[in-house]
This record gives sequence, structure tokens and C-alpha cells, in this order.
Amino acid sequence: MSEWIDVGAVDDVPVLGSRVVQAASGDIAVFKAADGTLFALRDRCPHKGGPLSQGIVHGHSVTCPLHNWVISLESGEAQGADQGCAHKIPVRIEGSRILLAASALMSRAA
Repeated sequence: MSEWIDVGAVDDVPVLGSRVVQAASGDIAVFKAADGTLFALRDRCPHKGGPLSQGIVHGHSVTCPLHNWVISLESGEAQGADQGCAHKIPVRIEGSRILLAASALMSRAA
């Protein structure tokens, strides 16, 4: 089995938006920052499990739509005084395709 799984085209993810990838391990949100950088996190805020994919992307962060926690897209860590971490998923770009680490799609992660 490949270490990476193709989950779609780079153009499928809107700038300052996200796309949800359903996986056996739980939903994964793939985000695109204004500079075109792609990130992937478990689609659950570490605070109360809010859907990060529905949050507002700004810089390299996303604000959870439930309680306004700001989560770093680079690390998954909550910012400011908040504490917690959304599990980060390794992302690779090949040409115009988005690939995610197969291990993250198959197994349950924190």
C-alpha cells in the first residue's frame, strides 16, 4: 500500500476555505490559506469538537465556528490562552493533486 493517498485536486479546495475528506479514522479538513498553502487537520476543535472545516481561515489559522478558538493550521495547536491540539495530518502536493498520509486516513488518531 502507498504511504500517500490522493484525496483530490488542489483546485477543489477554495482559497480561505476547506474541503472535508471522509476517512475510516474520522473526518479530515483540508484547508487552503490565502497564500495557497494547504494544511490538513482532524475536523474537530480540541475544545468541544466543533467542525473546524466550517471555521474562518485567516493567515495560517482557522477560527472554530462554535466558540471562536483559534487553531494554528501549521501545528494544530490552540492559540492564545487556550490549550489543546487538533491532530495535524501530513500533506503532500504532487502536480495539482493533494495527497494525505495513508496512516492518518486508516487509523484512529487523537
